[in-house]
Amino acid sequence: MTDTGPAHAGSATALRICPFCEATCGLTLTIDDGRVTGARGDRDDVFSAGFLCPKGASFAELDNDPDRLRAPMVRRDGVLTEVTWDEAFAAAAEGLGAAVRDHGGASVGVYLGNPNAHTVAGALYPPLIVRGLGTRHVYSASTLDQMPKHVSLGLMFGSPVAFTVPDLDRTDYLVIIGANPLVSNGSLATAADFPGKLRRLRKRGGRLVVIDPARTRTAELADRHLAPRPGSDAALLFAVVHVLFAEGLVDLGTVGDHVAGLDELRSLATDFAPEAVAAYCGVDAADIETLARELAAAPTAAVYGRVGTSTVEFGTLGSWLVDVVNVLTGNLDRPGGVMFPMSPVAPAPRGHRPGRGFSTGRWHSRVSGHPEVLSELPVAALAEEIETPGEGQIKAMVTIAGNPVLSAPDGERLDRALDTVEFMISVDPYLNETTRHADVILPPPPPSQSPHFDFALNNLAVRNNARYSPPALPLQGRPDEAEILSRIALVLYGIGHDGDPALVDEQVIATTLTKETADANSPVAGRAVDELIALLPAGPGYERRLDMMLRIGAYGDAFGARPGGLTLAALKAAPHGIDLGPLQPRLPDLLRTPSGRIELAPPQLVSDAARLRDALGRRGDGFVLIGRRHLRSNNSWMHNLPALSGGSNRCTLQIHPDDASELGLTDTAIVKGPGGELVVPVEVTDDIRRGVLSLPHGWGHDRAGTGQTLAAAQPGVNVNQLNDGSVLDPLSGTSVLNGIPVVVGPAS
Repeated sequence: MTDTGPAHAGSATALRICPFCEATCGLTLTIDDGRVTGARGDRDDVFSAGFLCPKGASFAELDNDPDRLRAPMVRRDGVLTEVTWDEAFAAAAEGLGAAVRDHGGASVGVYLGNPNAHTVAGALYPPLIVRGLGTRHVYSASTLDQMPKHVSLGLMFGSPVAFTVPDLDRTDYLVIIGANPLVSNGSLATAADFPGKLRRLRKRGGRLVVIDPARTRTAELADRHLAPRPGSDAALLFAVVHVLFAEGLVDLGTVGDHVAGLDELRSLATDFAPEAVAAYCGVDAADIETLARELAAAPTAAVYGRVGTSTVEFGTLGSWLVDVVNVLTGNLDRPGGVMFPMSPVAPAPRGHRPGRGFSTGRWHSRVSGHPEVLSELPVAALAEEIETPGEGQIKAMVTIAGNPVLSAPDGERLDRALDTVEFMISVDPYLNETTRHADVILPPPPPSQSPHFDFALNNLAVRNNARYSPPALPLQGRPDEAEILSRIALVLYGIGHDGDPALVDEQVIATTLTKETADANSPVAGRAVDELIALLPAGPGYERRLDMMLRIGAYGDAFGARPGGLTLAALKAAPHGIDLGPLQPRLPDLLRTPSGRIELAPPQLVSDAARLRDALGRRGDGFVLIGRRHLRSNNSWMHNLPALSGGSNRCTLQIHPDDASELGLTDTAIVKGPGGELVVPVEVTDDIRRGVLSLPHGWGHDRAGTGQTLAAAQPGVNVNQLNDGSVLDPLSGTSVLNGIPVVVGPAS
């Protein structure tokens, strides 16, 4: 029998949503004597139906990793030393308070890493810390990954989180560009068992096209694989747009009445005929024409792009053109095309109305003048903002679940810069390449002792659902992550670290409900705030906030006004989750552009298209570098688990056999880029096109003073050290991590 609550002594099982990647698979944990000893797929999970990848299967190893910090650390006489929680919070309050007192909250930088998207606390509390500081020095993994997609969505639809995801279960023709979901499990498209969905697409007679410079595992499954030069995706997609217009294949379908800018887009595409882009892309014009015609002819079709279309020179243009093609072929907001998920905590629909639209550049970085995007500055600017004296210089840092020394360009420079800040707090379970600089490290509890609800990833799900995992094991005399972050917030709001952390959640609840009750279109309009607060369940503050968000959300019970609607109690009573059905058309309710229409030709993108047109004359004769994913790896924090080491999860330089032969490469190569050089083992493979090299990211665990034993024994090299961070996608501030020109030769 499954025990869905906290497990104690003896043997039991507990249900849990996997927090390791975007697939959000349901797990059944085996617990013996208060310790997780195994994990298998939950066959009854409404979203994943038992699917499990090697990362999820390693849950017990990560939960019990002996290198995981179990107690906080404070730097004393230059040495990080274990202390009590009271001592750690006092040290955090003293150091952070001094920085704010001496230099102002605006002098504190905040870095948010990828794992924040996978935890309840990471979703709810960092914005309160940023607001308490009043800082504009906010940096995150977004400008190393998906920020171009946020910008393109914001400019097209008026909302940077109006994500379009492929309707994998119903599409007839799927184009995957710059992604390898058989290995990554999907990204910006939350789909448990992405590999199975692709196989079922093929089985029902659908077709799969993969566009990627490497013949990945996903490409091996495809009906057709196009291998363009890295970074040329936007030009290739523009050529598809050209063919659709030139051959009269444009059919907007049901969204036709909601589209603006069609004529301007047609004019813009004139310069991107397949013959004009073929040499630049390294793809035959006939293949581009075939792709356009098949997309237009398919009963339903979806184009899905990811890191390969994002972390490149024209990342925002490529992200925009993915959805432009979906619009022009009539596949936006229709079953089998690309659709907009409805998260269980998304606001209840309030009817079609124009919005304020989306803008960037409300402020700029101090040194290089990079524009703000989504209230963030580019990670590539972080080091110079620490190093450069003057008003607004970063004097202190707060990092939450991140390791930018490995994930950002020119980590050696950032490594040196972090060593100069006056005070640094890290909320992180590991002593890693970044947190080794901290003066205080506050480790969150392991996943088994933490709740789980996908605040962000439900907004990307290929099928609407709601699932909640309470902690599987009780906390053992320590604070949870919500309390850790709340106590930091209490310091910033003048209450002090020893105040009641519940105050943070209650303030958010009161503020949110006050706003909702004043909104005539809210499901709780006109009701008394105190009455609504009294209906929230007793329990941790994060659960009270979640219950509030569910109840005023799209499926919620509106605090009793819609009986049978979602509440936290309903989720707890359905431990395998609640299926909310397939994706449904949602336009025009979600449009928030000032015109109330889909903007196909936003001025910012029209202007940047000229830069792409000018690039078509380039002829790249040298080598360029791309990254790659491994099935047994996600980011740097997963390299310390024995179950995920070895096999294909190796830090090697992939190169085509003909290139290796011409260069005389056999065992080891030296690779030189704008930011430095690396010596790396060679892996010769015909799965990559000529002129392209590939190195995985997240490696380089060779610095002293870290605490990950296995990772340090198999350190690999940091691919981002080849990158000096000087080249960004100008519209999003995203570092160009793929398509970097490099020089390669034998290592003597």
